[in-house]
Amino acid sequence: MDFSQLNAAEQAQMSRILEKKQMQDFLKMYSNLVERCFNACCNDFTSKALSSKEEQCLSHCADKFLKHSERVGARFAELNSKWAPPTSESYSIHLASRVALRSHIKTYEYID
Repeated sequence: MDFSQLNAAEQAQMSRILEKKQMQDFLKMYSNLVERCFNACCNDFTSKALSSKEEQCLSHCADKFLKHSERVGARFAELNSKWAPPTSESYSIHLASRVALRSHIKTYEYID
């Protein structure tokens, strides 16, 4: 988005709004990931620990979900570039959110 025609206060306000929207989108994606993988993989509630089968299922589910999200995002960006060139700032924020999600999932996988 081009905010160059706005004054500094308006630019700061638009940046805050954009950051808030991106965080909401990130949290919604994360919530969808957790719900989908939990419902698909966690079936045995007789133990508080995950079985190795459930852990493997969760790992595959998360990887598949993230790869799908990246593919959809790439396709959207490809289509969007036909109408307007992307800004390096929005792409950097998108990549940062993907890296944060992946690192959070990897951290979750190693917690006992």
